[in-house]
Amino acid sequence: MIPPGLVISAPASGTGKTTVTLGLLRALAQDSVQIQPFKCGPDYIDPAFHRAACGRASFNLDSWTMDAGTINRIAACPADIALAEGAMGLFDGAMTHGALGHGTSADIARHMGWPVILVLDIAGQAQSVAAVAQGFTHFDPSVQVAGVILNRVGSMRHERLARAALAAADIPLFGALHRDTALHLPERHLGLVQAQEHAALDDAIAIMAARLREGVDLTAIRAAARGGRAQPPACWPAPPAQRIAIAQDAAFSFLYPHQLDAWRHAGAQILPFSPLADEAPDADADMVWLPGGYPELHAGRIAAAEHFMAGLRRHAATRPVHGECGGYMVLGAAIVDHDGTEHAMAGLLGLVTSHAERRLHLGYRQAELRAPLPGLPIGTRLLGHEFHYSTILAQPDPPLMNVADADGAPVTESGSYRGHVSGSFFHLIASMP
Repeated sequence: MIPPGLVISAPASGTGKTTVTLGLLRALAQDSVQIQPFKCGPDYIDPAFHRAACGRASFNLDSWTMDAGTINRIAACPADIALAEGAMGLFDGAMTHGALGHGTSADIARHMGWPVILVLDIAGQAQSVAAVAQGFTHFDPSVQVAGVILNRVGSMRHERLARAALAAADIPLFGALHRDTALHLPERHLGLVQAQEHAALDDAIAIMAARLREGVDLTAIRAAARGGRAQPPACWPAPPAQRIAIAQDAAFSFLYPHQLDAWRHAGAQILPFSPLADEAPDADADMVWLPGGYPELHAGRIAAAEHFMAGLRRHAATRPVHGECGGYMVLGAAIVDHDGTEHAMAGLLGLVTSHAERRLHLGYRQAELRAPLPGLPIGTRLLGHEFHYSTILAQPDPPLMNVADADGAPVTESGSYRGHVSGSFFHLIASMP
């Protein structure tokens, strides 16, 4: 059963969507509401914060890479209400259509029938907020805007002016959050500092929940949720192997929960290990998967993890190893960190990357395999995304895939392979027939 839900969105990034989402998740969980979090679009970091806020795993719903059946399968769960945090602005996404749409939060709201709550940062404006809200409310009649939450309100007078303008425009207001430095979360080059690295995260989320209780009508928000419906039995995609050893720690954390969930439902055994703790992959694993993350921040520790490196090399001699983004970098010959220091990596591929020469690589990607991956033959079409700052200095091995952006323009980050080892900067979300 897909629960009734709401999408927390905004006109742009940086307006406070995450603060509002985390506060609502914690406050509703405190009220014994069964709440299921989601994240619109490709994002590895926010779902971990969602889980910390309410105790339930958060899943990504992405209209560019996922077809309707996949989105429905992921969204089906036992819950009283679903809460999906949007990405960027409500209508921001790719120019071209993917599996279901443009990859926008509006696509998910439309498909699920979940109304939108707009978070509006009114620092620097007052009555003009009504014009912004009215524009979003009427821009696309197929997307229902249930109302707004004001953020970064400067004073009670400031709030009264905005409230009066919204009331005159007949825009429902769920509440307001005043400016508060305690509502800030630390960031780094790929977004927020990861949840597992935030020492005072629980206290920070508790403050967010308290502010939401003070300034927002939680009862009205629950009543605004819509769109629940039955979902046919799910068809789970085949896992890449039966026993999958997956690196999981602060350096290797970028693996989508919907993939792990699907692999488990399909009967795969997940065998986690920590390279940062110098743990080797399970000797009985059929495949090793190194997810993305922040290896450039831990390059020295990874290079010194002799037990991990030896176990990885033993496995690669006879069985598949695959790395995504940061995992791909670790499979290579070396990583140059931010300070320009070179650290030797596994050497299973010839890849050399540098974080000292930073350049943002970001966007949806479509790919076609030029070499097979476990369970995926040559020619398989893949949909995913790329998000990193590292620069390739050397990539001498044969290319793993042909890659293009959302508009079909070729992308040079093609990945590579050697023997049983493969990797790419491409983050897989879905494979296509």
